[in-house]
Amino acid sequence: MTTISFGDFITATEPVKSLTHGFRRQMGRNHHGKITTRHKGGGAKRLFREIDFKYDKIDVPYTIKTVEYDPNRSGFIGLAQYQDGAKRYVLLPKGVKVGEKLITSPNAEQKVGNRLQLVNITIGTFVYNVEVKPLGGAKIARSAGNYVEVIAKDAGYVDIKMPSSKIKKIKDTAWASIGDVSNPENRLVN
Repeated sequence: MTTISFGDFITATEPVKSLTHGFRRQMGRNHHGKITTRHKGGGAKRLFREIDFKYDKIDVPYTIKTVEYDPNRSGFIGLAQYQDGAKRYVLLPKGVKVGEKLITSPNAEQKVGNRLQLVNITIGTFVYNVEVKPLGGAKIARSAGNYVEVIAKDAGYVDIKMPSSKIKKIKDTAWASIGDVSNPENRLVN
C-alpha cells in the first residue's frame, strides 16, 4: 500500500466554518429511502467546502492563508484572504505556499497561481481551472496533477490540448489559472 504524507503539505486541520455546509450522500436510495441500487454504502460523513470556481473578484489581490485537505476532491485547497477582507476557498496549484500573493486580472503577471484571460496567456503555458464559456466558472482541469496546454490562438479562439491529447477550441475571453493542480502524487496511491 502506498499513501501520501499529507503532513508535508497541509497547514490547517479544521475548515473555516462559514465556508462549509453539510450534504447528504444518496447511498443508492430514492426519495422514499428505499434501496434502489444495491451495494452502495454511505461512506464517511464529510463537510462540503464551498470552492470559488468563478473568481469574480477581479483586480483584487489575495493571500493564501492555509493549505487544506478536501475530502471531496483530489487536489489541495487553500484559504484565500482578499485585500477587502473576504475569505474564499480556491483550488491550489502545485508549488504555492502559505503567504503567497496572487491575483485575478486580465493584465496580471504570468506567475503560477495567477488567473488571466486565455488571450493574454503565452502559447505553450500549462493552465488549470479553465472556463468553457467566459465567466461561466472553471470546468476543465480541476483534479490532482491535471493541466491543459495552450497551443494556438486564432480569430477570437484559443486551442487547448486536453489531458487526453484532444484539442479543444475555447473563446479567448475565458479565464484560466497558470500552473497545474496540486497533489500530483495522488495518482500513485494504491
